[in-house]
Amino acid sequence: MIGMGLHLHGARRPGGRAAVDRAAVDAAWHVLEAANELADEPTVAACRRIIDASLNGASADEADLQRVADYFR
Repeated sequence: MIGMGLHLHGARRPGGRAAVDRAAVDAAWHVLEAANELADEPTVAACRRIIDASLNGASADEADLQRVADYFR
């Protein structure tokens, strides 16, 4: 489970985007599973964007990372 003090934000890049680190990807997979069960489509989409960014070596949007970090709070 995601700890309350987990920080998922990577190195900031221009345009409000952050490099995706392993903790963010792991959290995105956990949140994706829960969001799928709850039919939370905006969160599912955010998780997929984070996972895709990590697979493509791209940056993830800060808002997506924040949504995942705050999901279980």
